Amino acid sequence: MRVFVKTFGCSLNKHDSEVILGILASHGYQFGDLQNSEIVIVNSCGVKQPTENKVINFIRKLNGKKVIVTGCLPLINQEKIEELKPDAILAPSPGEKILVALEKVLDGGKFIDLQQNTPSLTLEKVRLNQIIEIIPICYGCLGNCSYCCVRFARGKLRSYKVEEIVSRIRTALSSGVKEIWLTAQDVGAYGLDINENLIHLLQEISEIDGEFLVRVGMINPEHFIKVFDDLLEAYRCDKIFKFLHLPIQSGSNSVLKLMNRRYTVEEVEPLAMEFVRKLRATLEIDMICGFPGEGEKDFLESLELVERIRPDIVNVSRFFPRPNTPAANMKQLQGREVKRRSRKLSEICRKISISKNLEWIGWEGVALVDELGKDSTLVSRNFAYKPIVIKGGAELLGSKALVRITDATESYLHGEILKIFKDKNS
Repeated sequence: MRVFVKTFGCSLNKHDSEVILGILASHGYQFGDLQNSEIVIVNSCGVKQPTENKVINFIRKLNGKKVIVTGCLPLINQEKIEELKPDAILAPSPGEKILVALEKVLDGGKFIDLQQNTPSLTLEKVRLNQIIEIIPICYGCLGNCSYCCVRFARGKLRSYKVEEIVSRIRTALSSGVKEIWLTAQDVGAYGLDINENLIHLLQEISEIDGEFLVRVGMINPEHFIKVFDDLLEAYRCDKIFKFLHLPIQSGSNSVLKLMNRRYTVEEVEPLAMEFVRKLRATLEIDMICGFPGEGEKDFLESLELVERIRPDIVNVSRFFPRPNTPAANMKQLQGREVKRRSRKLSEICRKISISKNLEWIGWEGVALVDELGKDSTLVSRNFAYKPIVIKGGAELLGSKALVRITDATESYLHGEILKIFKDKNS
């Protein structure tokens, strides 16, 4: 029987799906597309209501197929998943438990296992992008944010040992990987449960031989503030993309307090700006519009924060109450007002993004070709993880190119290839 794996959500879910594919492939399972597969594994996400709706609607259309649901949604909204009557339900990151579920389902039975998992980093995987290795450095977090439902699914912090992560990177590099993604719910919390820390991990990774680049994932501002000086120094290593993702969420201290975010705007803003200035780093932030208790003054403070720090990328989210969270019991703003604020913030962010990208026109430097684009194009990344669209074929994937930026849009830079470095020592 053929299996199809559908993935929703973050890079951590992408990793989990790669592991599912690897385990199944190593046990002789065959894969197909959605139409010709008898079994569908849905790796779900439930961080936001619209995403949950997409997952639910997808599952409802799987008539006549055996369905296994894993990912975060079963632990965020178990009742809703059970209403759909899938053949098996698993907690996130099931690892080898996916085999047990499949065996039960193929025998005509049902299977439920909602125990939280921390699968080995040595498990087989099938990379969806052959030159990018996604590595979860930890699961769970130390936060207690009033709006967050993901903590119900991913649980408390569980970090891998430094040597486990380093070993996984070495294995990936030996198979041709050129780019490493360090991912987690909060990369900044790494190691705090095992007397370790992100700085030491980055130092150890920087000592690994070989040509590769590292993208560090999302860091809670609470931890960014505490390790700022050491993190800035660690990022000076040429192997680390100058890319910083901070989920600031609001420009209002009053709203941050309601969210149970343990930092203030005054603490994070100057450090984020200094980080960008000293490294010419790309800054990505997350912002929530319409959180319960957010008044017009609070919203304006968010707009002003964005205009002051001028982030390259802003992930704007309308607030949606999630099951069993304290924020769901707070007085909600009218949907029309939340939508208005989201549109206003998004409009400002788009203008900033295009302005920031236009500043790169004329830049020349080395970029790693890491992704296939559309219409005979490729996507490459420079030292600041800026996406640069260039012309070329799949044979250039994993190569380094000398490029010149010729144009810019809100989301991408456009460039021309001046030279391809085929020798890894070039």
